[in-house]
Amino acid sequence: MKLSWACILSILVLADPSARTQTPSPTVQATPAVKVALTPPMGWNSWDAYGLTISEEQFRANVKVEANELKSFGWNYAVIDEGWFFFNPEDRPRPDTLHYSIDEYGLYVPVPARFPSVASPRVNMPASPATTTPTKLIATIDDTSFKPLADWVHSQGLKFGIHIVRGIPRASVERNLPIANSAFHATDAADTSDACPWDPTNWGVKDNAAGQAWYDSLFIQYAGWGVDLIKVDCISSHPYKPDEIRMIRKAIDKAGRPMVLSLSPGPTSLDNAAEVASLAQMWRISDDFWDVWSNNNGNGFPQSVVGQFAKAAAWAQFAKPGNWPDADMLPIGELRPAPGDGQPRTTRLTPTEQRTMLGLWAMARSPLILGANLTQLDDATLKLLSNSDLILIDQTATRSGQVMHDGDIIAWTADLPADSPDGSIALALFNTGESQVVLDSSFEAYNLEDATYRVKDVWTGKTTNKVKSVESLTIEPHACVLWLLKK
Repeated sequence: MKLSWACILSILVLADPSARTQTPSPTVQATPAVKVALTPPMGWNSWDAYGLTISEEQFRANVKVEANELKSFGWNYAVIDEGWFFFNPEDRPRPDTLHYSIDEYGLYVPVPARFPSVASPRVNMPASPATTTPTKLIATIDDTSFKPLADWVHSQGLKFGIHIVRGIPRASVERNLPIANSAFHATDAADTSDACPWDPTNWGVKDNAAGQAWYDSLFIQYAGWGVDLIKVDCISSHPYKPDEIRMIRKAIDKAGRPMVLSLSPGPTSLDNAAEVASLAQMWRISDDFWDVWSNNNGNGFPQSVVGQFAKAAAWAQFAKPGNWPDADMLPIGELRPAPGDGQPRTTRLTPTEQRTMLGLWAMARSPLILGANLTQLDDATLKLLSNSDLILIDQTATRSGQVMHDGDIIAWTADLPADSPDGSIALALFNTGESQVVLDSSFEAYNLEDATYRVKDVWTGKTTNKVKSVESLTIEPHACVLWLLKK
């Protein structure tokens, strides 16, 4: 079944491709912001399977599966995560040996050896144009662009996204390269006292005219490439950088192309909910989530399925068109050949735990971003990802939240459109414990009307008529019962 309601309106206002080199212009005109992400974004991201290492061949292979097998169910973003500007991503643990690809204005560009479609004649590395200080960081000036690859993604009926870390490349600051469309240079914008704690590639950006010019040049570049989603890291938590988020928001609005702005990492503070909602469409609600049911290691990393329940409950009230608290990517299927955390593997979550995870994400109306290697999808995983009732909950619920937490049992409800064919209410009952539980309760226990309902089981597709209560319902450990209710 094709879910036309799952497709987000796309208004493609493309910058002139000839402007890729960003020849300075007298002025940059602001354009009104366009509403994007009217429903929670759905798609695929390369991080969980490929980490820093993805190549164009691997990316295209995953996009083809997404387009052929998943697009009709609403999965429509394809995102290249961190490291696309490294010649040698395997050297990330040794930052001084990293080899960067940047353009003449100090902007990161894709490495032609990893992404052949972006290739163009290489420009000789200039001497440091505004300083005589010798450079230490290895960088090559390349005249490359993701536009050919983005155009191909768009031809598949999908949307194109990339990951960046906030700030300005240290290699560009070291060379003091000019900032496009401005009279500034990289050292005017860089805050060399502000380094992301875990990222060795960038400096922070000053909240001044030069800093805004830097971000303006960045998003003119991305608009010209045809980027539809930009994931910005090291900005929404540890540390939270509202000044840079505001500069990025302004730059996107000026660039003339609607883009979903996704902020990482989490946990974003609830104290900042109103601010991030005014600036971004997605923001992470937890630290990095991986294929772990529970986590008792004392440091809370990675985020586990059990640990995500409280986060999702706290953030559910903020989910609305254009604003989606993000529970992070879905580490299911095959996490190989080079996952962003741990060894290559099949997901450690059992089939039962995968349904529970997806049930929680759907009830919380989180973005659904797949981490699996799509070229290795098995039939069971594909069936789970093409469950139209599950996707209907995530994409069309108008109100949702946790309504009960009693021991190991957690209950959520969500309102669905009145014309939903199989129910106007979704009820999820989760057993987070290690023992089987048998429930006997009224629907009133879950803040629902005391009525007789027709029940459709989301996982099996089976329908039961005239149910007056939750009677002798067995829920296995780590399991989720997910129903659509219709009076």
